[in-house]
Amino acid sequence: MPRTSSSTDDSSVCNTAPVKLDAADSTSSELATSRRQYLAITGVGLSTITVGCASTESNGSSRGSDPTEPTDETSDSPVTTENTTETEDDREGDNDDTGADDDNEDEIESTDELPLFDAHTHIIPTEARGQDPLSASELVGWMDGNGIDRAVVLPFDFPESYPVQAPSSWVLEEVNAYPDRLVPFCSVDPRDIDGEGAASERLEDFIDRGARGFGELKVEMTIDDDRLETLYELCATYELPVLFHTDQQSLRDEVGLPKLEGVLTSYPEVNFVAHAHGWWSHIDADVEQGDLGRIPEGPIESRGRIWELLAEYDNIYGDISTLAGWNALTRDHGYGQELLESHHDQIVFGSDYLYPGQGIPHFDLFEQFELDLNAWANIRYRNLESLLR
Repeated sequence: MPRTSSSTDDSSVCNTAPVKLDAADSTSSELATSRRQYLAITGVGLSTITVGCASTESNGSSRGSDPTEPTDETSDSPVTTENTTETEDDREGDNDDTGADDDNEDEIESTDELPLFDAHTHIIPTEARGQDPLSASELVGWMDGNGIDRAVVLPFDFPESYPVQAPSSWVLEEVNAYPDRLVPFCSVDPRDIDGEGAASERLEDFIDRGARGFGELKVEMTIDDDRLETLYELCATYELPVLFHTDQQSLRDEVGLPKLEGVLTSYPEVNFVAHAHGWWSHIDADVEQGDLGRIPEGPIESRGRIWELLAEYDNIYGDISTLAGWNALTRDHGYGQELLESHHDQIVFGSDYLYPGQGIPHFDLFEQFELDLNAWANIRYRNLESLLR
């Protein structure tokens, strides 16, 4: 919806909602959630943390015990060891000391200690484009090797979206074995539904099976096609964020993204996550129609349309996955730095990983750009976490 001077961000449980602070106001001790706390909140055990986030443990520092396990300090009954009975005053003193220690060990000192939540991955059932299939277990293994704590898994329900379809039903079944690591989305082909009732029934079934968002919406029609109205309305009803792919074939728009703006205005209760060439080419004001389907090169002349949309609407986010997102941020480092600084509360990290061995340059962003830890926390996990149903 359009931003207003009186609008504020609602904080969600566990402080995972985006927090807007100036660099001068942000310190490591002010970050709401450490990596260990985040994974404990989302249900991942310490053994998973050690494997999946090896990079954060490699400095040799101990992250402490699992805060969910009962300890002598948190027991409701006096604890007796040998012939000494611990008094209530003693326990209160111990609790104070323990709390201080936990606060110290939970302070974040570097970007790679922050949780990392990938907004855009896939699993593929069979070989496609000469690449091997990708199973849920292989995806989790790749996540472990790259310090990714959780990942959204997007289905391919549309024949034009990928040579091999990965239907929502199949994705929901496959990721079920990894509830603490993989977050499934779902989608419905607008050309296959017969009325709002049928679409609603299918979405409710997917939601009951664990779907937390809608996408990847990648279908050959304009982004404001009448056939999409029912789906947008249902996503508002079920509070599903919509991750969409826009280029010259899918979810088409014109230079300047007027159709997208119309959708943002018409469905203010839906959070849209923009992905691919049609969106990211508009980081630059110098855009031609052909740029909506390719990766423009060279320095950026001036701020493009996405700067305006991000500033004016609070229901649009940018997914930096694929080379389109990578190129937009790195083709002109100064503008990339400025975009991340200005709109870190509306940008989500994503890879678009979909086959074994795929190269993902996006991990280098954390070294190439300089942001305060609060801004990186928004990009790495807070923004995405706040969007999920």
